[in-house]
Amino acid sequence: MRRTRVLTAVLALAAGLLAGGPPALAADAPAAAPAAVSGAAADTYTWRNARIDGGGFVPGIVFNRSEPDLAYARTDIGGAYRWQESTKSWIPLLDSVGWDDWGHTGVVSIASDAADPDRVYAAVGTYTNDWDPGNGAVMRSTDRGASWRKAALPFKLGGNMPGRGMGERLAVDPHDNDVLYLGAPSGHGLWRSTDAGVTWSEVTSFPNPGNYAEDPDDESGYASDNQGVVWVTFDESTGTAGTPTRTVYVGVADKENAVYRSTDAGATWERLAGQPTGYLAHKGVLDAENGHLYLAYSDTGGPYDGGKGRLYRYATATGAWTDISPVAEEDTYFGFSGLTVDRQNPGTVMATAYSSWWPDTQIFRSTDSGATWTQAWRYTAYPERENRYVMDVSSSPWLTWGANPSPPEQTPKLGWMTEALEIDPFDPDRMMYGTGATVYGTEELTNWDDDTPFTIRPMVRGLEETAVLDLASPPSGAPLLSALGDIGGFRHTDLTKVPSMMFTRPNFTSTTSLDFAESAPDVVVRAGHVDSGPHIAFSTDNGASWFAGTDPSGVSGGGTVAASADGGRFVWSPEGAGVHHTTGFGTSWSASEGIPAGAVVESDREDPRTFYGFKSGRFYVSRDGGATFEASPATGLPAGDSVRFKALPGTAGEVWLAGGASDGPYGLWHSTDFGQTFAKLPGVEEADTVGFGKAAPGASYQTLFTSARIDGVRGIYRSTDAGASWVRVNDDAHQWGWTGAAITGDPRVFGRVYVATNGRGVVYGDLADTGGGTGPEPSGACEVAYRVTNAWGDGFQAEVRLTNTGTAPWDGWSLAWSFPDRQRIAQLWNGSHTQSGAAVTVRNADWNRTVAPGSSVAFGFTASGPAANASPTAFALGGKECGVR
Repeated sequence: MRRTRVLTAVLALAAGLLAGGPPALAADAPAAAPAAVSGAAADTYTWRNARIDGGGFVPGIVFNRSEPDLAYARTDIGGAYRWQESTKSWIPLLDSVGWDDWGHTGVVSIASDAADPDRVYAAVGTYTNDWDPGNGAVMRSTDRGASWRKAALPFKLGGNMPGRGMGERLAVDPHDNDVLYLGAPSGHGLWRSTDAGVTWSEVTSFPNPGNYAEDPDDESGYASDNQGVVWVTFDESTGTAGTPTRTVYVGVADKENAVYRSTDAGATWERLAGQPTGYLAHKGVLDAENGHLYLAYSDTGGPYDGGKGRLYRYATATGAWTDISPVAEEDTYFGFSGLTVDRQNPGTVMATAYSSWWPDTQIFRSTDSGATWTQAWRYTAYPERENRYVMDVSSSPWLTWGANPSPPEQTPKLGWMTEALEIDPFDPDRMMYGTGATVYGTEELTNWDDDTPFTIRPMVRGLEETAVLDLASPPSGAPLLSALGDIGGFRHTDLTKVPSMMFTRPNFTSTTSLDFAESAPDVVVRAGHVDSGPHIAFSTDNGASWFAGTDPSGVSGGGTVAASADGGRFVWSPEGAGVHHTTGFGTSWSASEGIPAGAVVESDREDPRTFYGFKSGRFYVSRDGGATFEASPATGLPAGDSVRFKALPGTAGEVWLAGGASDGPYGLWHSTDFGQTFAKLPGVEEADTVGFGKAAPGASYQTLFTSARIDGVRGIYRSTDAGASWVRVNDDAHQWGWTGAAITGDPRVFGRVYVATNGRGVVYGDLADTGGGTGPEPSGACEVAYRVTNAWGDGFQAEVRLTNTGTAPWDGWSLAWSFPDRQRIAQLWNGSHTQSGAAVTVRNADWNRTVAPGSSVAFGFTASGPAANASPTAFALGGKECGVR
């Protein structure tokens, strides 16, 4: 099944906008504390993901070549991640990217320094056309992504552009790690840094900036962009420590001139003689031990297209080219891209048929440098097939898509868009590969060679990459319903667990809008995009099961949809048709009068016959169930269509409206008279979403949440006094790029807020003191082991293991200590932390709150500190001292 990436940030831009714990952006700057506004006191929040595990395209996986278990993954719109071996999970590294730099959540390449494993680099930027207003950058870290510094580039980069699965475009010289190369798109050529990524300049001697574009006639600039210089590979056998590597290979998006080489450390370059033509080289992977450069070719740039492909081996000593393709050219209907060698057994090479959509992707393996191949699956008697592997998706069961395909298709699929493929350089049994929805892998890979089944499982925990288009938190039933790009959406009954299935029957490729009936929350409606069939679906059991409605004539997309307060009526504003209304469950629809096509629609949360709409600066109201609308006389509202509004539950006619653009009205408005008049809130300079949650203790008005700029600071804000004052509840380390699609509080948990991101999934925040378990906090009866696992310059990494030495299980825990040497935590995983001066408190994550007697829980962190770096000597659990070992 084909999945594409949703461009929610682009939609926002077109409408008038500019679209474990994560790190801070500046290496020596601590994360800012939450900002209090109008005298409100800031609370400490703990941030997590509502678990989906995956959900988007992972085009690159990079293992460090000198340190075991150090690996990174890049995503096209959702940042970068580092593998945490102790928990078999991924840690997000770019959550500090803010609103104004939202494009830097797209990662076009990542590079891990083999000479100094603490160094890592990310080339960031989402689009090379005007969808992204900012230029690209190279971010550099000396603490494995715990903190970053940024080098701005004079051109854009395209983490979500065609060709993004090629690479890696960014590479560190293995002999002189101050030298890096970056392949640029859009005709900007090859760039180099000689000061560890601080400054960059073009390699003017490089002769070819590329010429291939997916569709040269695309007027948007998306498919017509020159994909440029696409990978850099060093031949480590041609250098010595401290001097730049002499031989460098570079891949270019040019079907006639795809591979270049320098033998004088980049001073001069030449096209490799005798190379194949008519294809693009997606990857170039060097086996220096045997002198083989392997190349994976496709007739297009990917990641969705590709109809023909070849694999070649180039002998670096003799210049001989050998076609080592596992199938004849006429038998390919796919291109090759994923490419890796076993560094422990360099004659072993693997490749993927990345664009084999049907019936499945294919993975090939050779143990004799490409002379012969075996494949992950083969036909027996068509359409039956035999697999070398067993798929176990029990940790992410939605990967079956609820499908029941006919052979030769199977569910779950082995994958699609499989452009990332890596064998662990220290463990020949471990392989990881990226797909359009997850990271799969195995730790039994060498079973392949014995013709023994090996198990492939998701290796994606912690990597959350979905574009969130709408959110709802009903007053009863599941706490969270989500509308997502590419994978439809989920009903979360437990935020800490992966749901068993996305919304099905029907499956929408993207759900664009959802709503529930406020006084009958078992009634839910959703609308979305689908290749064929109805674009609307209904549920009468709180989203647990669904049935399709019918479409009015002309519907081409989901649009927005609203359910009446009692669940008896619905108003739908689909793409391709005007606004319509219905009673019952959408078996027939009638056109609504008085409201323009494309209007955003919402329902009053108290009056079941009242609906609202907004289009092009005008607010519309229906008091007859959506049959007719009248334009409100209200003026001064945002002129464009970048507006989101909600009616307040429990009070008829009360509406909050957020939106606008920098060149016109922009902010937050409030109406208490069914939208006839609106008052703009002072002090809210910009606002893009609004939602409601449970009232604060002692307060009568529901809590307001918004993604906004207040007092000059962009953030996620909360008000417990109807907007009179605001407090910023996120901080500079937790920004997630663009957060303008949706926000909602939880009507059952005070302070909890759900935030829609464009690539980092559903993020939710809780007051730090509400994030523990349900039982009493344990105290004493514990033992702590504190160990520094790595150190560098002015920083270090540590692991803390906490053991329950008592006789009763813990349901939630909180460990406190004081640092003796002014150490300051930058990033912590497997828990949440607060620090005031030297005093640190670490609380459990949702999934590790239960600790049985005799069992242990571990968390880790990176921190800054002086060279002395003395370890803490005393730890307390619930105020009582733990033993230390």
